[in-house]
Amino acid sequence: MANLRKGVLDKIEHFLVREGYSYEVIIVDDGSNDGSREFVEEFIKENNNNFQLLKNHHLGKAGAVTAGMLKARGKYKLFTDMDQATPIEEIKKLLPFVEKEYDVVIGSRSNQRKGSPFIRQFISRSAVLVRKVLVGLYDISDTQCGFKVFKSEAAEVLFEKMNKFHSGFKEISGSAVTAGFDVELLYLATKMGYRIKEVPVEWLYVETRRVNPITDSISGVLDFARIGLNRVTRKYNV
Repeated sequence: MANLRKGVLDKIEHFLVREGYSYEVIIVDDGSNDGSREFVEEFIKENNNNFQLLKNHHLGKAGAVTAGMLKARGKYKLFTDMDQATPIEEIKKLLPFVEKEYDVVIGSRSNQRKGSPFIRQFISRSAVLVRKVLVGLYDISDTQCGFKVFKSEAAEVLFEKMNKFHSGFKEISGSAVTAGFDVELLYLATKMGYRIKEVPVEWLYVETRRVNPITDSISGVLDFARIGLNRVTRKYNV
């Protein structure tokens, strides 16, 4: 709700209009109970028919992103975090690559993590080592940046497979962060032969109560182990 009150929807709309893009914005409400859903509904009613609200149960990041990407109908599909830690303007750095030879273009924070506490940076770097041991993806330095754009065809195939692997995603309680989601998605993209490009983007640390560095790190390691096991047992044969 705090991000909405800061005018993030207006900022996104103004940028898209200014650049002259043909666009739709799908906002996925992940079972919120803080008035966010009503705020977005009022914004859409008063301002813009190019914005849509998708109402989910609390499925976490993986379920929310998957639902939104499967509903989107654009030629290119971007998912981004509501806090805009990576500003929407950074899409201008990614579009030239996805418009040409790449199927998946991902933002990378590896060169700078402005404002991020030391412990968060240490945990992030440790997670990269664990991920490379258990899953691979050696050529990707930052799998977790919440700023990724896909060609429509690649998005439809990848997110349908993610939905199938997780049986449509189940309602959860507690943390909405799903550390293994981005890793699994990119592993699938690599295995299926999609061309991936990593592009440095601006990123600013935004404090949130939804993230607990310790418990989320443990959850992330377990996710990586699950993906590694699926890899060894050939569950991802596609």
